[in-house]
Amino acid sequence: MLQVQQVFEDSKQRYGAQKICAVLGGCGIHVGVKRIRAIMQELGLESIRQNAKRNYKKRQAYKKQDLLRREFTASRMNEIWVSDITCFKVNRQPMYLCVIIDLFSRRVVSYRASQKQSTQLVTSTFKMAFQERGAPVALTFHSDRGGQYVSGTFQKLLIQCGVTQSFSQSGRPLDNAVSEAFFATFKKEEAYRRDYSSAADFRKSADEYIRFYNEIRPHQTLAYKTPARFEELYGKQKT
Repeated sequence: MLQVQQVFEDSKQRYGAQKICAVLGGCGIHVGVKRIRAIMQELGLESIRQNAKRNYKKRQAYKKQDLLRREFTASRMNEIWVSDITCFKVNRQPMYLCVIIDLFSRRVVSYRASQKQSTQLVTSTFKMAFQERGAPVALTFHSDRGGQYVSGTFQKLLIQCGVTQSFSQSGRPLDNAVSEAFFATFKKEEAYRRDYSSAADFRKSADEYIRFYNEIRPHQTLAYKTPARFEELYGKQKT
């Protein structure tokens, strides 16, 4: 499975099952086209060639669909999630951290760290959040226009989950200011203070910091409550 994903990502999501089969065969790895198709389906991998024109038209249609318009407030939990990916070097190798934040409570509801900036990184982070938050309805998902977020695979996943997608305008990081602010805080308060020895060390650091961020660190925008406490009070208010 890893070899199939590796060849797919190295081709910048261009190769289908037959080309992946040929590349693997050239490396001495003999796997049938049917098996590769099954692996691609399991991993949610889809060649951009198949729907290139249709996806291009979709991206054009989304150009003005910034539903937030820099209004970073929500009236309830799981109304709006914002997401982004940042890169941090570990032993001169990139590590990518993807986070999803609930705009209502500023809680990091899901995150993943990976050595590859792939569509799989975004889809797996979203699936984790969607499951852990109980498959919320009437949800809006906001991000920049990175290739992972505009990919046909990820857009299809959001449609299947009944989620409305919103995008920042190109070249305007302030359109996704909450995600940008989180990464700035994470780097200043954690990552820049560490000398990571490995990818596992970076992941452990992210785990510990995000737990601190959600459960201990007070937030000015929440009247100096933690995201966890803010959600707890919201739940009590509802009942």
